[in-house]
Amino acid sequence: MICEKILGKISDREFTGKKVDYVDIFWDEAFKKLHRKTSEGGVEIGVRLDDSVLTRGLNQGDVLAAEGDTVFAVRIPPCEGIVIHIDPQHPEMTAKVCYEIGNRHAPLFWGEEKGSFITPYNEPMRVMLEKLHGVSVEVREVSLDFSRRISASVHSHTH
Repeated sequence: MICEKILGKISDREFTGKKVDYVDIFWDEAFKKLHRKTSEGGVEIGVRLDDSVLTRGLNQGDVLAAEGDTVFAVRIPPCEGIVIHIDPQHPEMTAKVCYEIGNRHAPLFWGEEKGSFITPYNEPMRVMLEKLHGVSVEVREVSLDFSRRISASVHSHTH
C-alpha cells in the first residue's frame, strides 16, 4: 500500500468506530518524505509525501490510509529523553538552556510543567546540561509531542 497524503487524525469523526492499525514512525523520522514500514498488523506500507511534511512532520494519530473498516495511523513510540527543569530562582537560565540546545541543532519541546523542557537523549547533551547552575536534568522515557515543539524543525543532526 502506498500513502501519499495525510487523510486526517484518528480522532476525526469519519474514522470513528474503525479499527486502527498503527505504523511506528520514530521521532527522528517524522520529518522525512519517504518511508517503508510494516504496520502493527503486518501490512507493508510505503509513505511518499510532498514537501509539506518537511515543516509539518508526521504526528501521533495522523491517518495515512483507510481500507475497509481499518485505518492506518502514525504512532510515535516513546524514546529516551532528557527532561530539563529550570530552578524558579534562576529564570535567566532558560535562555542559556535554549541557546545551548539550539546551538547543537537538537530538537526542543515544552515540558509538562512550567519551567521544564524536553530534548531527545544523548550523553554529551546530558553532561553539558548538568553543568549549568540552576538547571536539573533527569533521563527517562518520554513521548515527544510535536504539537509542543519549540524548535522550527526536528532533525537528528549533531556535530
